[in-house]
Amino acid sequence: MRTATALLMAASVLGFQILALPAAAVAARPAAQKAAAYRAPRGPDRVHPDLNGVWQSLNGANWDLEPHAARAALQMRPGPISPVPAREVLALGAVGSVPAGLGVVAGGSIPYTPEAKKQRDENKADWINRDPEIKCYLPGVPRANYMALPFQIFQSDKDMLIAYEYAGAVRNLFFKDPGPAPVDSWMGQSVAKWEGDTLVVTVTGQMDSTWLDRAGNFHSADMKVVERWTPTGPGVLRYEAEITDPSTFTRPWKIAMNLYKRQGEDAQLQQFKCVEFVEEMMYGQYRRQPLK
Repeated sequence: MRTATALLMAASVLGFQILALPAAAVAARPAAQKAAAYRAPRGPDRVHPDLNGVWQSLNGANWDLEPHAARAALQMRPGPISPVPAREVLALGAVGSVPAGLGVVAGGSIPYTPEAKKQRDENKADWINRDPEIKCYLPGVPRANYMALPFQIFQSDKDMLIAYEYAGAVRNLFFKDPGPAPVDSWMGQSVAKWEGDTLVVTVTGQMDSTWLDRAGNFHSADMKVVERWTPTGPGVLRYEAEITDPSTFTRPWKIAMNLYKRQGEDAQLQQFKCVEFVEEMMYGQYRRQPLK
């Protein structure tokens, strides 16, 4: 009898300890097990996962990779009591405001060097003149993957291509390393390989003219990005990117997020070739008689 009572008491204690675990830790266990156990449908080569389809992020990373509260505008100026929207963006009202975001940077903050952080702050203070997205420049990697517009992966048994709705950007993934990129470009050079069910892509040779988001986060031409694309459930890709750039950051750092596959009528790209949309902004001043 005493033994049974002792066992019941021990079970009660153990049960209490399990219930006392943080909810996030308990919830993470089945999620991690499910992700580890998930086997995606095979692709055209019948060996690797099928990544074909139209994908899109559903987060605030393009506004700011780091955790951030909602604020009135991307570009602010000192006000009588607190900062207010800068004159250049004031007329945008709520359309130009920034929604809150949990952030996608491992550890929360980007490890800038002191000089680079100063540059980032200057970028943010002059966002409307500096953000390359405003001028419809190609977004670069990793930014292209978490903009508001979707992208499509085309996968055959030997080749893979990623087409982005924004500005008609395209990436050709090389499964045979052609060597160093002959010239720096907006989207860089992507060299891919499979590690089990994870597609690993190393991106080099990017120009320093792209940003990482709308908050002024930037990089140099020395940046290397190592992407990891892993199916974790039906219609879900876990996207991770490690960024290395000794000229700008004190150490390599990572971002991570989920990408979701569009279904039904939404599973197709539209055209957003925005170069023509910004012609007046960029070149209108050169008219013989500029518009007033």
